[in-house]
Amino acid sequence: MTTPDQVDRRVGIIGLGYVGLPLAIAFVESGLDVVGIDANSGRVASLASGTSPIDDISDERLGAALVHGLRVVAPRETPIGDLDAVFVCVPTPISRAKDPDLSPILSAASLIREGLRPGQLIVLQSTTFPGTTTGPFRAALEGGGLTAGRDFALAYAPERVNPGDPASTTSSVPRLVGGSTPDATDRAAVLLERITDRVVRVTSPDAAELAKLLENVFRNVNVALANQLALLCERMGLDVWEVIDAAATKPFGFMRFTPGPGVGGHCIPVDPFYLAWRAREFDFVDRFVETASDINLAMPRHVVALIGDALNDRHRSLSGASVGVLGVAFKPDVRDARNSPAASIMTQLVSRGAKVEYHDPHVPVLVDEGGTEYRSQPLASLLDRSDVVVVVTAHRAIDWTSVFERAQLIVDTVNVSRGRSVRPRQVLRLGAGWSTE
Repeated sequence: MTTPDQVDRRVGIIGLGYVGLPLAIAFVESGLDVVGIDANSGRVASLASGTSPIDDISDERLGAALVHGLRVVAPRETPIGDLDAVFVCVPTPISRAKDPDLSPILSAASLIREGLRPGQLIVLQSTTFPGTTTGPFRAALEGGGLTAGRDFALAYAPERVNPGDPASTTSSVPRLVGGSTPDATDRAAVLLERITDRVVRVTSPDAAELAKLLENVFRNVNVALANQLALLCERMGLDVWEVIDAAATKPFGFMRFTPGPGVGGHCIPVDPFYLAWRAREFDFVDRFVETASDINLAMPRHVVALIGDALNDRHRSLSGASVGVLGVAFKPDVRDARNSPAASIMTQLVSRGAKVEYHDPHVPVLVDEGGTEYRSQPLASLLDRSDVVVVVTAHRAIDWTSVFERAQLIVDTVNVSRGRSVRPRQVLRLGAGWSTE
């Protein structure tokens, strides 16, 4: 039987990516012993040697954690039975049919079940649909004979990491937690209070799961609104960036979102489908959420159309043209290319006969949606070879002065050309047309 005042000092973290690694480091820095578990043998070796695979954790900080209580192991070496608490921080992808894929979560549950003992605390952190923690995840854990709420504590405490933003991994970001019992909620909250200034208790894992989905669906919906506005501004001959900046001067009742080539990463393009799928199980079709996702998923196709328009302005066809893509990570200044719109843009360009290369100082290798592998090219040679350059991700590390000096034709999807001196009909901007600056 678990008790809320139990002291948890040995913590396991399953999944050492953008969510799990900062969590593991934070617990070590709070004075706990932590075992980090990852199924990727290359990542285990890299971490054990003191090399961080993510942007938000420096090698120095990882090295200090390894000295002061962090041990990194593969699943087969995992001492589940020796741990007081286990956090699950694995990916939650979607299938080709846009249905939730819980296989990483269930695999983690199976690993825990092999060593699960009475008195432990199990906390799921992966973003998922309401009912996962108390449904399939709990069922997988209880397959070994122990019962949640009686033999072990079970809770859900969603991650709130923003890749590329170190501030999102600090103690200033409030955390949510909902347990399958009040005692489980309290126990998980006490543990999280070691690394977070404020822990907000909710009444159930379902409530915490839906709150997390709401956070990400909110962003997806508002980005979709900005993208729709961009398409309208192109037809009206207006500059969407000017319109958004003007609206953002209102000090209340408005939050600034901007358009772009699509949405990417491990959350924003995925989570709306988790919510929509779960809603259908209650005979509820969430057309609002599904429409927003459709709008954002269609943006890469619009970018390809803009590239074709730009080439047509030079009496060139997209077929046979050399297209250079600048930035393929899903957001600026990170090395994460998961679900990046660049992969879709490149696949569509190739299908229309274009020759495609890319430059990204943070992503050395990219596989597009068609399975073709690309390697980042030197910026200067890519600019010289390209008939048109398309800006997908505006990394600060890219030499933008060189880009605008050397590239003859540019499609700017993120307004990186703003404030720069450009030549007539050199830059075609998403949501604004040809740049006149």
